[in-house]
Amino acid sequence: MTHAYDYLVVAGSTRPTRRSPAIAKWVADLGEEVCGARFRVVDLRELELGHDDEPDIPAGGAAYVSPATQRWSDLVSAAKGVVFVTPQYNWGYPAPLKNAIDHLYREWKAKPALIVSYGSQGGDKCAAQLREVLGGMGLSLTGASPGLRLARARIEANDGAVEPDVDFDAHRDEVRAALRELAALVA
Repeated sequence: MTHAYDYLVVAGSTRPTRRSPAIAKWVADLGEEVCGARFRVVDLRELELGHDDEPDIPAGGAAYVSPATQRWSDLVSAAKGVVFVTPQYNWGYPAPLKNAIDHLYREWKAKPALIVSYGSQGGDKCAAQLREVLGGMGLSLTGASPGLRLARARIEANDGAVEPDVDFDAHRDEVRAALRELAALVA
């Protein structure tokens, strides 16, 4: 079966005023430009995963009972690689992103992955935590992990507004290089 994408870009926040879908789309557009591949944005809010709602431990290999978990499994399984786009909330990454990761297990094994974080300081603390979790689950992580600095005024507006082409212009080359590194892991 052929899929309409090569890579997933996971928008890691579900807050009403989140910026992650717009930033994930910007990353996906850059990925298509520099990698010549198809990128699909996955919005965790639209995925509608319940909170820890599978009765069996995913590492045990049992079949998933939730249709949402099965859809998520199919998306991840079909992807050659995954980009996690995550805000830094209180020095960590959002709980819905952790929940989405924990819903699966075998799908992550050796999957090439890139972390792109954002926040007023770039999100290095949440990226480090996420790197530890993903590494422990056996994903193949890029060395690069771009941390996009978002102006304090944008954050304090709390309206979800972001203009990635403008707000992250200084990070464009860094993100492109990280996407090329991800593509090299897939090759």
